[in-house]
Amino acid sequence: MIRALIMMLCLAAPAAAEEVVLGLSRDSVAITATFDGDDILVFGAVKREDMIPSDSNLEVIITVSGPDQPVTVRRKDQRLGIWVNTEAVEVDAAPSFYAVATTSPMANVLSDVEDLRHHITIPRAIRSVGATVDDTASFTQALIRIRAGQQLYQTLEGQVSLEEDTLFSTAIELPANLTEGDYSTRIFLTRDGAVIDVYETKIDVAKVGLERWLYNLAHENAFLYGLMSLFIAIVAGWGASAIFQAFRR
Repeated sequence: MIRALIMMLCLAAPAAAEEVVLGLSRDSVAITATFDGDDILVFGAVKREDMIPSDSNLEVIITVSGPDQPVTVRRKDQRLGIWVNTEAVEVDAAPSFYAVATTSPMANVLSDVEDLRHHITIPRAIRSVGATVDDTASFTQALIRIRAGQQLYQTLEGQVSLEEDTLFSTAIELPANLTEGDYSTRIFLTRDGAVIDVYETKIDVAKVGLERWLYNLAHENAFLYGLMSLFIAIVAGWGASAIFQAFRR
């Protein structure tokens, strides 16, 4: 099924030396009250006019990036037996989610120059332009470490399957704690560490149903949302008390 879709995409694409023809298992993700994560299958093909070059290996890099957000990263030190904030770095823009998958180890598929140009690896995707702390890199690494533990930052080296230098695919796991917005999906073709083609599309991630209604209510009518929350808390407390009294009898 996927192979047939890829062949149809290839026929519809304009001619180029080597270019990406992309497909997605879906172009939107719905966040509901019971949403516990999802997988996105990214697949595609490489369209060529000429024979496959034999002097270098073709590599594929796939990135999925959530909306950028400013983040404050703080360092805690122990002073007089108490842990307190001592330094902070204002990160201008950090992706709320970022996954990068490759066909081979990153060092083999991408040069530092191309990474600097296209902001492909996770550290390059985070921007701290106005940071005044000398050791900014340690704050960036701390942010990456924290979000990697939450499955929000993923480096998936060797997780892109490439068949006959033509068909590629990978699965990106989306965690439950996603931020709404457009998720940019980029596919890079590289040879000898240099990017030879880029394809970009977007995946829409949005709350739906009851989750959307509650979100809109909380942001558009905070007073009513507060009254409703208070009412639910009172009813829940009264119900729990009634059940407890019934068991005591």
